[in-house]
Amino acid sequence: MINDQLRKHVKPGIFDLIRIWFKKNKLGTCGKGVFFEKNTAFMRYPENIKIGDKVIVKEGARLCSCNNKATIGVGNNSTIGYHTYIFASEKIEIGNDCLIAPFVYIVDSNHGIEKQTRINLQPNITSPVIISDDVWIGTGAMILPGTRIGEGAVIAAGAVVNSDIPPYEIFGGIPAKKIGARK
Repeated sequence: MINDQLRKHVKPGIFDLIRIWFKKNKLGTCGKGVFFEKNTAFMRYPENIKIGDKVIVKEGARLCSCNNKATIGVGNNSTIGYHTYIFASEKIEIGNDCLIAPFVYIVDSNHGIEKQTRINLQPNITSPVIISDDVWIGTGAMILPGTRIGEGAVIAAGAVVNSDIPPYEIFGGIPAKKIGARK
């Protein structure tokens, strides 16, 4: 049995249920037992966002499918923390049982930086972000384009992840480097 302190204390009232119903009907798919706190947003193409069962999205979180082909998936029993921003221009997948702390930024694209062209005229360069099951991402971390975070990994608070993270390892710093392993 999962020791889940947060879910034990989430008891939606009537206004919560109405908010959840409206948001669920805008999403591509949305599982059972989800909870969306006030002031959450599924932006631009919400029909490209898939939310699993028992997901909690906390206040101030923003999930944005930035174009009509971009997708975001959040697995079962995952939690998206306060004021976390997830912006997909291609694909961002978050596995089951993930904990994403407040103020995390996950993005799968970057602007071109060729010297001969003004930056605001350059194309968006995309590369998917894949976060496996049972991952914990600490407060203020940034997950950058093209990264894969292995099952059971831990990303320390404030880390900037710009390369793949092996399963069950703990990474921290800027750029993120191995600082330990789960035992």
